[in-house]
Amino acid sequence: MTSSAHLKELGEFLKARRAELSPRTVGLPDSGAPRRVAGLRREEVAQLASISTDYYTRLEQGRMQPSAPVLQTLVRVLHLADDQREYLFELAGRMPTRSRGKVRQKVQPQLRRLLDLTATPAIVLGRRMDILAWNALGAALVTDFGTVPEKERNYVRLLFTDPALRKLYPDWEKVARTAVAQLRREAAKYPEDPRLTSLVGELSVRDEDFRTWWASHEVATLGVGTKVLQHPLVGELTLDWDTLTASTDSDQQLVIWTAEPGSPSYDGLRILASRAADHHRAPTTP
Repeated sequence: MTSSAHLKELGEFLKARRAELSPRTVGLPDSGAPRRVAGLRREEVAQLASISTDYYTRLEQGRMQPSAPVLQTLVRVLHLADDQREYLFELAGRMPTRSRGKVRQKVQPQLRRLLDLTATPAIVLGRRMDILAWNALGAALVTDFGTVPEKERNYVRLLFTDPALRKLYPDWEKVARTAVAQLRREAAKYPEDPRLTSLVGELSVRDEDFRTWWASHEVATLGVGTKVLQHPLVGELTLDWDTLTASTDSDQQLVIWTAEPGSPSYDGLRILASRAADHHRAPTTP
């Protein structure tokens, strides 16, 4: 059976998605009269899903666990995307459960070796999007993770607290908002994780944007995409990123950045790699 924390989050997620829809969007008549709340009313969602208003109300209040058929109907009624559908089912306990993962993660040896062999920027993300490992080019591209205290090595935290990362991404707001949605997706796996709770609490207090985006209950998964970076040493880079999940630990993901061969960004990565190698070979002053 799913936990009360999961059910509470499920209710908040349903509310947030309901608020985004209008009667016209779902094919209901719209009188044009002002509404007390944004989006659809509870009774309208219940009507469309062919369930009682009382049943749906209890779902939003986190008081009951919905069945799989009801969830599938709500996916259709609320026009949920694939990521949102998966998130909804996991919150409702209709997917394989995961351990809470209290033990501190260590990078899988296979991923560590792959990092060392990878001739492109790469990092390993763990639970809560913690940064578990990186290669020299990954540090040269993003930031010197080795100078960040281990407890603070979290990708989302760095996005909101490190001024250098805000400058690194010209479209910082889009990047940061997507990262919050990815963290929200991660939160469904471990809703009672004290470190996750602490991270969300800290960032909610420190940053109004994080607080607003977290409350929107948007979700996204780590997958593939393209990012534009304004690197202080090599200038603008347009890089494709991809995510590989470790077969031995699905909570560890290798994220790599690549550029189209022959492109200015490809040349920029080669220059950055050369500088990173020179820095690595330079003698260290005691």
